Amino acid sequence: KGGVKVAAGAGASNYINTIAVEDEPEYPGNLELERRIRSAIRWNAIMTVLRASKKDLELGGHMASFQSSATIYDVCFNHFFRARNEQDGGDLVYFQGHISPGIYARAFLEGRLTQEQMDNFRQEVHGNGLSSYPHPKLMPEFWQFPTVSMGLGPIGAIYQAKFLKYLEHRGLKDTSKQTVYAFLGDGEMDEPESKGAITIATREKLDNLVFVINCNLQRLDGPVTGNGKIVNELEGIFAGAGWNVIKVMWGGRWDELLRKDTSGKLIQLMNETVDGDYQTFKSKDGAYVREHFFGKYPETAALVADWTDEQIWALNRGGHDPKKVYAALKKAQETKGKATVILAHTIKGYGMGDTAEGKNIAHQVKKMNMDGVRYVRDRFNVPVADADLEKLPYITFPEGSEEHKYLHERRQALHGYLPSRQPNFTEKLELPQLSDFGALLEEQ
Repeated sequence: KGGVKVAAGAGASNYINTIAVEDEPEYPGNLELERRIRSAIRWNAIMTVLRASKKDLELGGHMASFQSSATIYDVCFNHFFRARNEQDGGDLVYFQGHISPGIYARAFLEGRLTQEQMDNFRQEVHGNGLSSYPHPKLMPEFWQFPTVSMGLGPIGAIYQAKFLKYLEHRGLKDTSKQTVYAFLGDGEMDEPESKGAITIATREKLDNLVFVINCNLQRLDGPVTGNGKIVNELEGIFAGAGWNVIKVMWGGRWDELLRKDTSGKLIQLMNETVDGDYQTFKSKDGAYVREHFFGKYPETAALVADWTDEQIWALNRGGHDPKKVYAALKKAQETKGKATVILAHTIKGYGMGDTAEGKNIAHQVKKMNMDGVRYVRDRFNVPVADADLEKLPYITFPEGSEEHKYLHERRQALHGYLPSRQPNFTEKLELPQLSDFGALLEEQ
């Protein structure tokens, strides 16, 4: 408001997609079928938390994180994640801890988890429930890696990728087709472990490593950098460390406006706008965005002069556009000689409306009234009748339906289902007795 210029940040490029529209590959999937499947997964993820909360056990749970990253995971499951197969152990995936309900929701649709297990979310102590967060100790045949507390995922992924290269370089195992993915939050990147080993990935040329950072601009209790730009900060850090950086900032509905921006004012405006304002815009409406974003300059106001408020409100962020996400992941797959980080711009609580979308409280939302449930149902066209809403039902696809066939065909094309852990090589360890440390415990 005071006309102060906001620095782009060291090493930061324009606040737009790294991959130009003309360089995007053709999308290989059925977008409509994938949308319907993704909507069911979104719904089931929310139902998992809501049904658990009805037990009045103060179980907790997180809904907003997965809703912001659902499209990213969906594209990965449909087109990238390779399961264990005869040639190798498949891709190794470190799932962001707080999105576990979404991964359970997909596994339920696939028939790998039962309704009883879903209803026992965060109640796994008796052996037939689902753990709060990814952990192989709690679910030894499901989760491959622990990713909570925050920061475990990124540092673990770096050393895992390094070990795969070690095996390959010494002729011990062919790991050339395996990729290590780490899905992280932008707030999580403040943990010392999150960035502490990134130069190892550079020195070791870990082109088998992909970080996907969900930049929804919010952490547990508010904005990540409300008066700054976390994407620019992370871009500078990773580019400076020698990583390949791919930004996925804006969805396809922005393409026309960016083409029409001959003055460069729209990109200037995107560069100047701080995260707190971007968050505010998505908690308001199209009229507010027209006035407070596009209205800052005559040139940008003119770009949307003949647009309705609804069209402005529908402008999407890159992490919610399957085509933009696919282009970034494919580029990462093709990059040789260096690790890749994908910075995906999203909205926390995407699709949750007044309950959580773009609000500071989003991370802590564990309950939702019937108006909120109805909004999510309508927003994602979920086939649940009004009379059934109170039951908080899960969605399944009948065997033989288009969705059911597509869901399984995509995974079979990638060798099977994830996450999945093979516990057959794990032996119980005999813990040492205290007496074994006698020499250390004796007074020196």
